[in-house]
Amino acid sequence: MKPDKIESFKIDHNKLNPGIYVSRTDGDIVTYDLRTRKPNMGDYMDNITMHSTEHMIATYIRSSALSKDIIYFGPMGCQTGFYLLVRNADNEKVLCVLKETLKKVIDHEGEVFGASAIECGNYKNLDVSAAKTECERYLAVLEAYTPDFKYEV
Repeated sequence: MKPDKIESFKIDHNKLNPGIYVSRTDGDIVTYDLRTRKPNMGDYMDNITMHSTEHMIATYIRSSALSKDIIYFGPMGCQTGFYLLVRNADNEKVLCVLKETLKKVIDHEGEVFGASAIECGNYKNLDVSAAKTECERYLAVLEAYTPDFKYEV
């Protein structure tokens, strides 16, 4: 039996631009597609950027006004963004908290959160400047347009 195609594979990634999209809703949990880069254009996050950004955003957003409703934050395997899963999500509030989180990463002083062998399985593969650069890039995307949270393709 051939499995059903998942919803995210039904989106034409060649037409997808950086932004924030509601990928799916499962009951009270919304999966956001935080697309930081245009897919299939050769501009992918390297592992250190993806890993460092994940550590920083995950820590700050789990300490935000949405802390009790954050289910998951992590990178896309295609290296063009992240997934954010939020319970009882309000799109505008999520966007506001996400922007605040990105600013906190940009303003962060010190090392990447979880940068030790006890806290991370690949702790030497972290660089706070890579996370800051990625967050500056994505914040600029989010501030340049008003999202409707729907895929435009």
